[in-house]
Amino acid sequence: MKHLLTLAACAVALTACSPGKPGAPAGPKVSAAAKFNTDLSMAEFMGHFVDPAAFMYWKASGTEITEAGEKDLSPTTDEGWDVPVTGATMLMEAGNALQLPGRVRAPEADWIRYSQLLTERAAAARAAAEKHDKKGVFDEGGKVYEVCVACHEQFIIQPELKANGPAKGDPLPSVPGAKN
Repeated sequence: MKHLLTLAACAVALTACSPGKPGAPAGPKVSAAAKFNTDLSMAEFMGHFVDPAAFMYWKASGTEITEAGEKDLSPTTDEGWDVPVTGATMLMEAGNALQLPGRVRAPEADWIRYSQLLTERAAAARAAAEKHDKKGVFDEGGKVYEVCVACHEQFIIQPELKANGPAKGDPLPSVPGAKN
């Protein structure tokens, strides 16, 4: 009888702790639809969030050549390595934020592809910085830069382009490693 009571108590405890459906993750339930404030202009978002994040990352790699000689720009302390990790982390989230309703530009498929590629490449850049890999930080930073340049070629408004980007059917700029 004592074993039966112990078994019953365990069953009640397990039932109380388990999610409602088998295999369903436990977590907070969202009762209201998410709201996004995307009132910040794209120029402000880029200038105050994306660009500083990119430069946090890029300034922690490569060499600087001056009259005094070459200077390695790589961090030399754990705190120093936190800077490119933070920059890459912010770029990962920037790629996500660029996909929010109100930020997506036409042609949408191209915008989403560049945003996702930014997140993907920033994740690789972050991994290199976490490993304190000087060459990896430099190489991955170049791959992030390629995405930025290719996206800017298509989406930065220039007088000769329509306000929402190139006309449908215009080829995408080449981005190494991207599925064009």
